Amino acid sequence: MREVRTLFVDASEEGVRLDRWFKRRWPHLNHIQIQKLTRSGQIRVDGSRAKPDTRLTAGAQVRVPPLPDAPPAGEKARLDPRDTAFAKSLVLYEDEEVLALNKPAGLAVQGGTKTVRHVDRLLSAWGEGLTRPRLVHRLDRDTSGVLVLGKTPGAAAKLSGAFARRRAQKTYWALVSGFPKPGEGVLDLPLAKRGMGDRELVVPADPKDPDAEAAETEFVTISRAGSRVAWMALRPRTGRTHQLRAHMLAMGHPILGDPKYGNEASAGLSEGLKLQLHARRLVLPHPSRGTLTLEAPLSAEMKAGFARFGFDEHEADPEPFGPGRRR
Repeated sequence: MREVRTLFVDASEEGVRLDRWFKRRWPHLNHIQIQKLTRSGQIRVDGSRAKPDTRLTAGAQVRVPPLPDAPPAGEKARLDPRDTAFAKSLVLYEDEEVLALNKPAGLAVQGGTKTVRHVDRLLSAWGEGLTRPRLVHRLDRDTSGVLVLGKTPGAAAKLSGAFARRRAQKTYWALVSGFPKPGEGVLDLPLAKRGMGDRELVVPADPKDPDAEAAETEFVTISRAGSRVAWMALRPRTGRTHQLRAHMLAMGHPILGDPKYGNEASAGLSEGLKLQLHARRLVLPHPSRGTLTLEAPLSAEMKAGFARFGFDEHEADPEPFGPGRRR
């Protein structure tokens, strides 16, 4: 596409993220390309600059700049049968509208310049075009656990809307350095991105900082290994990049196995461990009926941490934030 166009957001796309809106129309674009176009101001919403995670409203005008052409039909590499089998092995739940995967640690959700194997590519196992499932939220590359997708445009829009309106309850498990006091509560601490590329970090910020974004995390201590390590349940009330990792570091109790958001104490406890963060449970409205409750078994990386510090996953309440939970 070589010309600038203005497109309108459909009513069924209310609440959809800008980057996902683009991916639905031009699936050959990757996350890095969309990020560059927004950062340079070439993509605009209602005449203003916007970020990839901007939530769109029905009727909004999106400026679409000239985009790179899609590769010719047949040029895109077919999915290897082994990758197809691998993708299908990740399924936690599937019906005609919803697909839920148990994303392994180390597998990126979307591709980039140096990332050729990722969840978005593996979705070709379900077909292309309208039959291809659509991402509605993300997990960090090294975070394992529940990842939900919409199998139709309408289902994807409704699932995205549930996340945008905070109707999706996400529960993460994490092993952190030390013993947080208090053992439960809510951390309300704005965050801002600093740096670029691989050196980009999310750090606490003054609410008046123009780059600051509101960020809230609810936390509960499930168990502890003396004063060395605590097993925490974390519930992000907002969906900022690296929010849980940055918030736990700000509390002085970084997540083990995290080379980016760690300190000297966590480094000493993390030897040989990968990131100890797992998207354990997700509860949200089904696009057409009832409520979905999705739970992912522990990854091999998390099992290694549990074994080292003597935690038993069966000790945890399924809903650690509920009023009737065990103390």
